[in-house]
Amino acid sequence: MEHRKCYHAHVVTRDDVVIVIEGPVKPEVLQTMDMHSGLNAFRRPREQHEALVEIAALPEGRIIVARDGQTIVGYVTFHYADELERWSEGQMDDLVELGAVEVAREYRSYGLGKKMIQTAFEDEQMENYIVFTTEYYWHWDLEGSKLSVWDYRKMMEKLMESVDMIWYATDDPEICSHPANCLMVRIGKDVPLSSKEQFDRVRFKQRFMY
Repeated sequence: MEHRKCYHAHVVTRDDVVIVIEGPVKPEVLQTMDMHSGLNAFRRPREQHEALVEIAALPEGRIIVARDGQTIVGYVTFHYADELERWSEGQMDDLVELGAVEVAREYRSYGLGKKMIQTAFEDEQMENYIVFTTEYYWHWDLEGSKLSVWDYRKMMEKLMESVDMIWYATDDPEICSHPANCLMVRIGKDVPLSSKEQFDRVRFKQRFMY
């Protein structure tokens, strides 16, 4: 399928700080930006910056950023699932993963995570995708947020629900390994029934469960 990408941008201002939220950002533009030193939840900032550039260059890849000047202070990634994960087994070109959401700690009161995700879904192309995200508690900043694992999950659910992503059942072992983990999904209005049925087969390997 053709992965069309329509750029959108917004500005968030507070206390003389101006944050630009924009995307999908092209790889050559991402290369001109710096990475905030606090964006280290998944890998070191420089390595994560390189990963964002690589994802942006993928046909289906989308990077939404929040930037303070030329410094990236938050980002959201969209891409196909890793080939080692079950979500790639259906070989679906309309199944895209919302892979990572990260905001530097001192910018977390700005509501940037929600605004970045909402900006991504302003693109009509997203109606052609099943977008899923896997929430694993071991990726959450429980220490920095001072939230319990359950309160953090509620926060993540609320964030994803802002773009109509909802909880879906699955028998995936990694998600089932802890009750706080979850799968959340948004099925675009233009996704065909055949893709919905294929996604059900990917979600459940134990056929009796659906």
